[in-house]
Amino acid sequence: MAVLTVPRPKKLTRWEPEDPHFWENTARPISYRTLAITTFALTLSFATWFMWSAAVVHLNNVGFKLSVTESFWLAAMPGLSGATLRFIHSFLILRFGTRTVVTLGTVSMLIPAVGLGMAVQNPATPYWVLLVLAACAGLGGGNFASYMSSTSLYFPRSRQGVALGIQAGIGNFGVSLVQFAIPIVITMSMFSGLGGEAQSWTSGAVNKSMWLQNAGYVWIVPVLLSTVLCYFGLVNLPIRRPIKQQFVIFRRKHTWVMLLLYIMTFGSFSGFSAAFPLLIKELFGQLPNAPQPLTYAFLGPLIGSLSRPLAGWISDRVGGGLVTLVSSVGLCLGAIGVTFATAPQSAADFAPFLIWMLILFCASGIGNGSTFQQIPFIFPPAEAGPVLGFTSIAAYGSFVFPIVFGWALSTYGSPNIAFYAFFGFFAVCTLLNWWYYTRQGCEKPCKPVSGKVISMPVGKDQTARA
Repeated sequence: MAVLTVPRPKKLTRWEPEDPHFWENTARPISYRTLAITTFALTLSFATWFMWSAAVVHLNNVGFKLSVTESFWLAAMPGLSGATLRFIHSFLILRFGTRTVVTLGTVSMLIPAVGLGMAVQNPATPYWVLLVLAACAGLGGGNFASYMSSTSLYFPRSRQGVALGIQAGIGNFGVSLVQFAIPIVITMSMFSGLGGEAQSWTSGAVNKSMWLQNAGYVWIVPVLLSTVLCYFGLVNLPIRRPIKQQFVIFRRKHTWVMLLLYIMTFGSFSGFSAAFPLLIKELFGQLPNAPQPLTYAFLGPLIGSLSRPLAGWISDRVGGGLVTLVSSVGLCLGAIGVTFATAPQSAADFAPFLIWMLILFCASGIGNGSTFQQIPFIFPPAEAGPVLGFTSIAAYGSFVFPIVFGWALSTYGSPNIAFYAFFGFFAVCTLLNWWYYTRQGCEKPCKPVSGKVISMPVGKDQTARA
């Protein structure tokens, strides 16, 4: 428990991370401990948020009777609720404090974890119940907005690209973790009689035992541990701002531009992550020697997660606008390139499809890191946190993408029309980023910090404008 070795002050009366002396002597140990604890909690948040994307591919094999559209809706519902909850979470940190919000947000993940574990054991569970429980998984998705908003308060601007990149990158790893771990844990009885009996998994002539409930139950102990760490290891900063005062960000043009850019990057990452297993199943599942969806699906989120902190580090040095431009061009190329690999004739055609999808994941991960570096340079400190939280409603991508893919497959028998639409959106965002943040003489150039950043101390008499 190294993160707890730094004593937690009972009460902080000032917080000035931009002051070099205060940073080195007071803020630094608190900030990095907070980053470690909240990043662990965020990783579990992403895992519980995306567990339905991994579980849904097995539901029909254990006795459920779901159509293609119904399956994609179950994969999409956590995205709908998670993105909606992010709007609320965007303003909670400055109102109630990090320790309070993050602790409650972490313990709330027990609801979807236990709910999924109970529901999938009975194929007679009504579809509406499955939808409600899938929506509850959005509790994990909503946490992202408050956790990232919190981190922006703990670090000076010159370090925020790396800090936010590390937190979001490792947090995003929860998507890859869940799609890698669930295929393993559902093959064994992990909790003996406490976890329920085995189910019969059938596919053609293949029949085997499966404990699909473990897809939810496996997160219970880590979530409880994380809750304890949050409660005892975090602090509430002496920064408060009424929620109503934070709404000023909606009058800023760049709030909406950055929202579009983050939809392009994180919306794509979360959307492709939610849909990837089902895309593999629908495109290749009927071919001889078809690839198992969850054998490969985790690779996409893994690539996207690994590229995010690196992009944040590079953005701190060359500027986030330029890195976002690279990301958007990569997304445009990937969205067109993958359409040449969506009509397979044999399982051997899976390799090109996988490569193009990994390009999309990598490009989205790069943009995830760079856009979060841009925001602290575009907005003053008092607004950057709420903007970071609000733009994270780009998580609606994890709802929209599966729905669009499900519609395209059901209507046209191919996902290509969806990829063409995404390409059009990526192209528009590329132009917006170039116009406002990278061209010569642009309105808000996002460049590395040079010189001394003006300190904005927050003390007892400054909480109203912090």
